[in-house]
Amino acid sequence: MGKRPTMTTQAELIAAVAKDAGVSQADAGRVLDAIVKNIHKSLTSGGDVRISNLGVFDTAARAAREGRNPATGATIKIAASKAVRFRVSKPLKDSVNK
Repeated sequence: MGKRPTMTTQAELIAAVAKDAGVSQADAGRVLDAIVKNIHKSLTSGGDVRISNLGVFDTAARAAREGRNPATGATIKIAASKAVRFRVSKPLKDSVNK
């Protein structure tokens, strides 16, 4: 097995964006917060978010269903819900699979 790469944290992402864009980390942090806030807003209102070379965030409806409590085996009802999906763009997928 090869060495597992480290995960990038939000702070590391902000630092990298600040360096690449030539702005302060505070400005990069505010921009990232605004992006995340607007993705939340769009998904909450039923829309989707398409970012070129990254992918598409959208929602999918999940119907109510029956499930089982793994500890007791009892049947339980699972309420209908919405799930957030992310579909990767072809350029990103191709880049990762090089």
